[in-house]
Amino acid sequence: MRGRLWLCLFSISFLPLTAWAQEQTEPAEDAGTLLDQVVVTAGRDRSSIASVAQSVQVLDRPEIEEAMKISTSATDLIARLVPGFSPSNQTISGASETFRGRSVLIMVDGVPRNTPLRDVSRILSMIDLDTVERIEVVNGASSLYGAGATGGTINFITRRGDSETPRGTVRAGVTAYTARVGRSAAPEGSVTLEGRKENFDYFLAGSGNLTRRTYDGHGNEMASDAMLGQGGGDRTGNGNLFGVVGYGTDGRRFETSVDWTYARQTPDWFTNYLADPVSPDFSDPYTGEPLEEDSKYLTAKYTDSNFALGHLEVKGFYNKIFKQSPFTKLSPVNSMVYYSGNPLNPTADFNQSALEADRAGLNLTINSPISFIRDGATLTWGLDYVYDETAQKLTNGYNAIAPMSQNSLAAFAQAEVPVPERFRVQGGVRFDQFFLSVDSFRRPDAAVYPATSLANLYPAVDVHGGSFDYNAFTFNAGAVFDLTTALQLFANFSQGYSLTDIGAFTRRAGVNSLAEICDAYGSLAAAFGCSGTPDFQISYADIAPKPQLVNSYEAGLRGDWGRFSGSISAFLSTSKNGVSYDIAANRVTQQKERIWGVEALAEYDVNDMFTVGGLIGYHEGKYDEDGDGSIGGDEYLPNNRIPSTWKGLAYMTAFFGEGIRARGEVEYFSGRDRIEGEEIDDAALVNLKISKEIANGDLSIAVRNLFDSYYINPTATATRGAPVPGLGRTIFASYTASF
Repeated sequence: MRGRLWLCLFSISFLPLTAWAQEQTEPAEDAGTLLDQVVVTAGRDRSSIASVAQSVQVLDRPEIEEAMKISTSATDLIARLVPGFSPSNQTISGASETFRGRSVLIMVDGVPRNTPLRDVSRILSMIDLDTVERIEVVNGASSLYGAGATGGTINFITRRGDSETPRGTVRAGVTAYTARVGRSAAPEGSVTLEGRKENFDYFLAGSGNLTRRTYDGHGNEMASDAMLGQGGGDRTGNGNLFGVVGYGTDGRRFETSVDWTYARQTPDWFTNYLADPVSPDFSDPYTGEPLEEDSKYLTAKYTDSNFALGHLEVKGFYNKIFKQSPFTKLSPVNSMVYYSGNPLNPTADFNQSALEADRAGLNLTINSPISFIRDGATLTWGLDYVYDETAQKLTNGYNAIAPMSQNSLAAFAQAEVPVPERFRVQGGVRFDQFFLSVDSFRRPDAAVYPATSLANLYPAVDVHGGSFDYNAFTFNAGAVFDLTTALQLFANFSQGYSLTDIGAFTRRAGVNSLAEICDAYGSLAAAFGCSGTPDFQISYADIAPKPQLVNSYEAGLRGDWGRFSGSISAFLSTSKNGVSYDIAANRVTQQKERIWGVEALAEYDVNDMFTVGGLIGYHEGKYDEDGDGSIGGDEYLPNNRIPSTWKGLAYMTAFFGEGIRARGEVEYFSGRDRIEGEEIDDAALVNLKISKEIANGDLSIAVRNLFDSYYINPTATATRGAPVPGLGRTIFASYTASF
């Protein structure tokens, strides 16, 4: 079945290639639209895709609005339309959602929303698409915005007021699962207001949604926390308030924006992780506090196109992040909890944590002409400063990890030089210096599964931190060659880095390894062969937080002939320093990794009525699993890094006149069978959408998973290695009106 589905998808996706081959000699009136698109993310300054030596994808406002008629989730949009991104896990979490098998840097207006000292997900799903003007996706490793983009960068550019008279837009919708319409019908809506008066402009938005019960393709209710402490997609209220005001004159502009995101999930039941598939445990009512998100983001930016050294941008930001996870109990899949003092019920009622992170930063970027080298040459350069303060606390106020703070200072330079008329080269360097402080704390009493004897109980330990200085040098170089006026060849080498998730290691202090157990507990752990006087202390003075440096190599073709546009690229991603933890040595491991793949996008306007297109992504990877210094033939990366080897989407859009539009899609993912005993099956899903313009509005109805197929979600399943079902058939009806 897998082979036939893939062949079908491949054929449909690239049907336009045949048509283009027959019509390539016909000139097109709108040729060059893809190559002329402007991006800022790839080089930290405005440039056309034609000058970027990486594979770049831009989703503009019309594309976003059409995608929102199928789903208003930012995660769903990226997972469906970006070939390098893994399939969505269909929850509010981002667990195991990777980009080319590695980490992804999520930004809004060039400000990262990741929390590098404690890698907690739930970022992409919290972005409100009603506020987004366009999405810029840069494939491959990059360090231009700091840590986190070892697989790729996704930058959400928010909207600005451009209407000379105030203009408002109201959107209302409802989603329901056909298995249980009455129990699942969930409302959502948004209001936006924008305008411009002389040099002043504004854009305001408010949105909210409420999800209820969710169901799989067999009509069974799905678990609220199928991935253990990650949260789900049901019983959640979500709200977002966003506002930006700006003033510009004589080439200068100042603007400031505020974004507040709030979410709250209140499960009815705990989850049975041993069931096949993972499902709600209707005999065990949920007793913890709700999952909660309460995060606020403030950004201010000043630009000056008449600056003496070129184009100037100064940006300051402050992120105040609060992310509380759901309550979890001791089980075979949740091997450690904080101890209640009762061996019959070992999970403490405070065994629930929340991330509290404050990030503040200042970015200086200058784009200077360097025509003394060659006409048209530019140099983009500047400085970045970021302060991070991160803690993770239990509901009783105890620290779950070592509180940390970090100052980082970086300098960068990025040059672009046209050589002959059709050839452009670019390259850059960045240096980051980090000053990290890891505070001491007391890890509370812990119990390890099955907690049936004293050997499974671990008294509190004092964890000693330290201060660390470390740095990272990263480079990039690339070239673009115009084969014709419509076709380009590009190639690049780029580097990015990820910081060590120190918080994750300190959370299990004293029980990470036999060496730690013996060090902290001595003769109290005689059952494990330990001896000596217990001192109930652990030191992380040598934790060695060296960044993981990733090298990315890529080459590809892209072109736009008006009616047909497309791109294809192949990449290789390598790294030597891993970011996982060696529990025996009590240090970060240094393991080799190698990931490779191919990605392609194509779209063809058959005529004024029909457009067809598709995307394909293939990704695979290996690593030095046994630590012998080389990567063996069967040492494949785990599924939580690459949950699906092949991913694709084929679509057709039809314009029937009188404001009627329709779109049909086939989504496909192959799953993966590289890890023994953890095979993930493939699936193909069909989606349909039809919309009709009515007066000043637009009415649409979409059906996801048309045939109500039952399947196992590859990304959710990869998180814990337990089978998690995918979502069943849903109907989404929405109406949008402007006034």
